Amino acid sequence: MNGPLLWFLNRGTGIVLLVLMTLSVVLGVLSARSRAGRGTPGFVRTVVHRNVALLAVTLLAVHVVSAVVDSYVDIRWWDAVVPWGGLYQPLWLGLGALSLDLLVAITVTSLLRTRLPHAAWRLVHWASYLAWGIALVHGIGIGTDSDATWSVVITVACGVAVGLAVAVRIGGTVRKAVRA
Repeated sequence: MNGPLLWFLNRGTGIVLLVLMTLSVVLGVLSARSRAGRGTPGFVRTVVHRNVALLAVTLLAVHVVSAVVDSYVDIRWWDAVVPWGGLYQPLWLGLGALSLDLLVAITVTSLLRTRLPHAAWRLVHWASYLAWGIALVHGIGIGTDSDATWSVVITVACGVAVGLAVAVRIGGTVRKAVRA
């Protein structure tokens, strides 16, 4: 199957995924026992974070399926989950597969959170940062629009947003430790 619709769908879901994953990471950083979002009830931050993450996972499925179904390039279904051996831009495709694998593990453990020890869930959930960073690099490397001004602006804005959220979180943790 081939056509511009699949190509546009893959491109569009890729950039929207970056924005949604960024929003999810930022909300996760700011909602986890942090003073950064203290004007909003914790359950609201948690529910919004969870729903944005689930929307991103759903869109990720569309992104992967559209890439595999589009026959313009040779991306086989296993190339989406095995981070090596792909024929089409193997490094960048492999990074996308690695990010997908991490996100699957994060999603599964989050869905089973109440049945897992908190420490185990938290350890896997820390991989969200890694999955986001790998996805960012994947998009820069394989994205057909990655050098377009609008795409660079979105990519940089996403990087800055996560960087600021982490800085706010670390700053709050440091201030809390100093006061203790």
